[in-house]
Amino acid sequence: MNGINYIITILGAISCLLSCEVDESLYLEKVSNPAHLHKAQKMLTDVMVHDIFSPPVASRIYVYSSIAAYETMVSGNPGFISLAGQITDLDKIPSPNKGHQICFPVAAVHAYVTVGTRLIFSEDKMDDFISEMHKTYKEAGVPQVVLNQSKKYGEEVANHIIAWADKDNYKQTRTFPKYSIDEDPTRWQPTPPAYMDAVEPSWNKIRPFIMERADQFAPPPPTPFSSDVNSQFYKEAMEVYNLGNDSISVEEKKNIASFWDCNPFVSHFSGHVMFATKKISPGGHWIGITKLAAVKAKLNFIQTAEAYAWVSIGLADAFISCWDEKYRSELIRPETYINKYIDDKWMPTLQTPPFPEYTSGHSVASATTAEILTHLFGEDFEFEDTVEKEFGLPTRKYQSFKQAASEAAMSRLWGGIHYMPAIVNGSRQGSNLGSFIVKTLKTQK
Repeated sequence: MNGINYIITILGAISCLLSCEVDESLYLEKVSNPAHLHKAQKMLTDVMVHDIFSPPVASRIYVYSSIAAYETMVSGNPGFISLAGQITDLDKIPSPNKGHQICFPVAAVHAYVTVGTRLIFSEDKMDDFISEMHKTYKEAGVPQVVLNQSKKYGEEVANHIIAWADKDNYKQTRTFPKYSIDEDPTRWQPTPPAYMDAVEPSWNKIRPFIMERADQFAPPPPTPFSSDVNSQFYKEAMEVYNLGNDSISVEEKKNIASFWDCNPFVSHFSGHVMFATKKISPGGHWIGITKLAAVKAKLNFIQTAEAYAWVSIGLADAFISCWDEKYRSELIRPETYINKYIDDKWMPTLQTPPFPEYTSGHSVASATTAEILTHLFGEDFEFEDTVEKEFGLPTRKYQSFKQAASEAAMSRLWGGIHYMPAIVNGSRQGSNLGSFIVKTLKTQK
């Protein structure tokens, strides 16, 4: 390089640095708005609804995406603690290139959506969202060099997280045998109207995140099966049949059951034509509540990423724990039992999900999440749940996360899809897991 070209190159680099410093004061506040991360989360949820992922698989998508965003932000925020070494098999993520100009909120959103895109089916929808986000950043004044280098770092983190995710045994479980049906009257059987196969019978083989093993918080076994009208099991089935034994009106119980349905795939039949109603998963509902809490508490970007990471970790382990018990006890659903022994024309308020009854997934996941959100936001955190308003459901108000979790759990009895022990023991299972995560996980110094 001759002298003149060298001087021009140096002056150009100085000019770029100066312009970036000026621009940073203009764009940093805009791109550090946690609304960008909330939008990414909502987009991922919308795609999962479209692609119809089961509750366990949805929890897996949320957790890897959320960890990617959080770990990216930790790289630029020394007051926060990496999850590496705390979560099973997660190694330290790549460090940023010291010579690069990285805007960490931009990199974090890119890491989040990059991981999410690789774990869903409708990649085109996520690609379109990524393009729109980059357009938003450019309009906010982010210099192209900063945008490119932030995107590059986000991809490096995403690649690290995906490589870690690839070793969680998920791909192997795709080849495991399906759940086998037999004539044992105590065991789960497919339920109407679609008589779908059992969902994820090998989910307890998925690598846990904070738990040491899938059965670490195993509940006591369910009530012994019996068709005797004087047995405890028959009484529990009658409790489902009668929608409980309390003073809440039948109409209100059905409203609450519908509010917390969160069934990703409700089948409908019209003659020989089958179609489905798509909604978010139970985990998606609690991720949505996390957003509501973060916005109300006015969390900044990294605090928001932290909250999503905490909740998604809890949900992921909750479904591993719950599914471990479901396919150990393999208990018959109320719909099957009641139709055979009590009333052959009875139908539950909600469509019965396609997996064994004990314990209640809503109860485990909700109690786990309530413990975590209470840890993050406090005992008496009031909020209005508008998460499923877009699906035509009303707003419900709660005085605390634990109140919401308790209602979510009871909704399964009132919906006609769980006996009471699955709710009580499932809630205790989730609460124990949530408390363990709160005691174990550290994210701030």
